[in-house]
Amino acid sequence: MVAALLLTLVSAAPSATAEQPAPSGELQRAFAEAAAEYRVPQSVLLGVSYLQSRWDGHGGAPSVTGGYGPMHLTDARTALAGAPHHSHGSEDARGDAARAPRTSDATAVEDGGTLPARLRTLERAAQLTGISPERLRTSPAANVRGGAALLAAAQKRLGVPSDDPADWYGAVARFSGADDSATAKTYADDVYDVIRSGQSRTTDSGQRVALPADAGLRPDTATADGLGLRTVDQGLTECPRSVACEWIPAPYKEFGAGDYGNHDKGNRPASQAVEYIVIHDTEATWDTTLQLVQNPEYVSWQYSLRSSDGHVAQHLRLKDVGWHAGNWYVNAKSVGLEHEGFLVSPDAWYTEAMYRSSARLVRYLAKRYDIPLDRQHIIGHDNVPGTLPSTIAGMHTDPGPYWDWAHYFNLLGRPFVPTAGPGASVVTIRPDYDDHRPVYTSCEKPGDTCPAHGSGAVRLHTAPDETAPLVKDAGLRPGGEDSTNGVNDTGARASTGQQYAVAERRGDWTAIWYLGQKAWFHNPRKEPTAVGARASVVAPREGLTEVPVYGRAYPEASAYPAGVPVQAVTPLPYKLLAGQEYVTGGRTPGEYYWATTFDSSHHTVVRGKEMYYEIQFGHRVAFVKAADVRVLRR
Repeated sequence: MVAALLLTLVSAAPSATAEQPAPSGELQRAFAEAAAEYRVPQSVLLGVSYLQSRWDGHGGAPSVTGGYGPMHLTDARTALAGAPHHSHGSEDARGDAARAPRTSDATAVEDGGTLPARLRTLERAAQLTGISPERLRTSPAANVRGGAALLAAAQKRLGVPSDDPADWYGAVARFSGADDSATAKTYADDVYDVIRSGQSRTTDSGQRVALPADAGLRPDTATADGLGLRTVDQGLTECPRSVACEWIPAPYKEFGAGDYGNHDKGNRPASQAVEYIVIHDTEATWDTTLQLVQNPEYVSWQYSLRSSDGHVAQHLRLKDVGWHAGNWYVNAKSVGLEHEGFLVSPDAWYTEAMYRSSARLVRYLAKRYDIPLDRQHIIGHDNVPGTLPSTIAGMHTDPGPYWDWAHYFNLLGRPFVPTAGPGASVVTIRPDYDDHRPVYTSCEKPGDTCPAHGSGAVRLHTAPDETAPLVKDAGLRPGGEDSTNGVNDTGARASTGQQYAVAERRGDWTAIWYLGQKAWFHNPRKEPTAVGARASVVAPREGLTEVPVYGRAYPEASAYPAGVPVQAVTPLPYKLLAGQEYVTGGRTPGEYYWATTFDSSHHTVVRGKEMYYEIQFGHRVAFVKAADVRVLRR
């Protein structure tokens, strides 16, 4: 039993007392007035708010760490206890049929301990301003005043009275709420990077806000030296210098009957290539996440990222293999990143600080292992295929349809842009995240409609009509039932950045090849939800009417040495049919990492002659044998 504080949000829905959207320009004025009232440089106030919320108010709904409004003022006492992410569903996070499923009796109970100051900033803002906590939560203008008051108080505490934005570096670092100097300074560096580059956008309430660039601004970083924050143990961390990273190791421990946890020792990339980075959300708060990954009887991943300030904890050496993706082939060839967040709480929003920290970490990992920055290699947990027909239904669905893949890839420096004309044979899915708001259900209760929210996923129909049934997923529903609008139902969903071969076009509708069938989505020319692309695709080789599809790329039986049991190469309940094409992420060898003993000297990488192609087959990726297909350039 793991005792931990969980702060799962009471409701994803905006507060009933949240203010209605103000006329465009009013939020910009609120920043100017608050800056003048508390004598905070307006660029600093705008920069801090951008890093927290991108100036969005989220209708009064809290973030994953209980933060409210454009300034992300935290009031985490509005939270309840909940269950940890990897205890949901039936997925075996290890995903290795050679071993008994990795299950966990880890549960979480509420702990009445004192909340850290970083989770109580709204309370302090109320004391400084005299504004009620309710108004600070629900009024964007009041929230901005509260944030300005906190910054002014931090600057006063440092004893550096100044109107020069360069002198506010220490106050910005303090505002982060980080308890270590590296994270606080990294946060401040990001704020000043925003100020130097400038930003402008229309917020979720229709407000146009702008921060003019101040390219020559050079902050006085020495003002953060007196904050009295701890120095983190960097230990064996493998992070870029631009990320504040702490070593909090996951245990490698044997606990009887040949069982051990919570990861496997490895020698990557010398033993086998690292080809994927898997994006997760934790479905738990930061403190709970850290307690779970340090439990030897639980599961593991390489990195955790904190929402409030982007702080990173590394748990495994990159050469070792975590148990996180539910597919042993993917685990053995991937790095797992867990982001503090909740899939079914669409307004439990991620901060810009976490998105930026995650993007810098992914860029570093991609460069280190030569991983392509595309959606067949930077994948969500919900894009990882089941290993066998029996495991498909139990696969996890995070980070879900509310993760902003378009913004994430902009931060990665790989925006999804057209690479071919509107009539191209391949499309990249790219709806406008803020304006694209498909209806989802079952966020809080089965069948209930989720709050309206931006989404990067498009829904797929059997015909070019919004009323047509959704396409079927034979793996999720062997009985042939239709897919649903459920937030966790991936059966008829294409996500931003994913690429598919076009099967047909009719007016404002486009059909793609998806799970062996035509799948239609609304794609009007004036407001497209997909753009043209050039890509390599695979199709059945001449003479074949259908090709088996696999959830893992394992070697042929003859490749296994004595003492290593042959792993079945079992087709999934799908077919790639003649006349269909699927975008490929590249050619990969059949490999299996045999690691079922605590003594890693017995671990073996089995590599065969059989080659595979990874393909974007449905919402999840899949594999086909190279001998079964031909590759075409579209």
